[in-house]
Amino acid sequence: MLMSKQILTRRDALKAAGGTAGILGLAGCSGGSSEGSSDSTETSGSTETAGSTATTSSSGEEVNAAFIYQAEVGDVGWDRAHEDARQIVTEEYDWLNTEFSEAVAPGDVQRVIEQYISSGMDVIFGTTFGYMDPMANMAPDYPDTIFEHCSGFRTEENMGRYYGRLYQARYLCGVAAGLLTESNQLGYVAAFPIPELIRQINAFVEGARSVNPDVTAEIRWTNAWVDPPAVTQAVNALTSNGADVINNHQTTTAATQTAAENEAWAFTYTTSMAEAGGDYYGNSAVFNWEEFYGPTLEAIHEGAWGSDAYWDGLDAGVVGLGDWGPQIPDDVISEVETVQEELVSGDRTVWQDTQFEGESDSFLFSEMQSYVEGINGEVPSS
Repeated sequence: MLMSKQILTRRDALKAAGGTAGILGLAGCSGGSSEGSSDSTETSGSTETAGSTATTSSSGEEVNAAFIYQAEVGDVGWDRAHEDARQIVTEEYDWLNTEFSEAVAPGDVQRVIEQYISSGMDVIFGTTFGYMDPMANMAPDYPDTIFEHCSGFRTEENMGRYYGRLYQARYLCGVAAGLLTESNQLGYVAAFPIPELIRQINAFVEGARSVNPDVTAEIRWTNAWVDPPAVTQAVNALTSNGADVINNHQTTTAATQTAAENEAWAFTYTTSMAEAGGDYYGNSAVFNWEEFYGPTLEAIHEGAWGSDAYWDGLDAGVVGLGDWGPQIPDDVISEVETVQEELVSGDRTVWQDTQFEGESDSFLFSEMQSYVEGINGEVPSS
């Protein structure tokens, strides 16, 4: 594996990753995919690169952690959010040493993991759904190594799994969309019709209809995680049909940029894409992975780690909203902030008054296969 030092831009404001992380067990949760799968590019035949950041421990034993990304770390998107968090926790803890590899295809991840274990890594973070089976298969053979897998459903004695309730932040974006729309038509560009995406689409539309019952939504499926031309075509079709707010589930700025070019409000996810949206940028449902990585690494450092299924949300800070676009009215922002407080306090839930009210976390995580009211058409076969 090629190892090279890289200097990467950190977030403008580092967030301390202390505090208590809620651990949620999802007994019996199963499924063929999860949200992490949608946010990584299938990269085959590529040469992975790696970077490292090390600090000197001032007391206690050091923890050596490796982060593996399926795509190259760009300026925005799924891998960017994980890499930002890696840099934040590396800065935070003087006993922590971290390394990362990017552009690692699922078929090559076992080799990369074996190299990391041979070099003395204590914990391996696999950040895409495609790594789940290789990690779960390897974990029993390396009982002294901790494995953490993002977005999947399998666990082992020394392998945990983690994700964030991004649908809560999507709901907040929906509240803003419902207040901003003039045509009462929303558009959404999605990749594959699997539970994770359906969950986020439903939350966005439900948020919009909670403040504007006249809203309807049209979904366009690209059947690809990253396909800018297909995304551009889909957004053009949605805006031509009257949508004046666009959201998407793609690790590309194509939807945000094309929406703005069509003078439609642009919402997105994972990281901010404000530059691409300009004056038509709304906001982004973002991951703050340091809120998981920090407490998890602290537990490892203290010898208190255990295999769990983490699925926290707004209350833990692992998901949230980014910065608002420059033209979003103050009253819209104020209304979204009020709704966020209600979600965090439990006075409101995303799924109240829908067919999903009262459903288990297992169902929400891996079994949602129908739309809420207000979405045109039906979920296509996956």
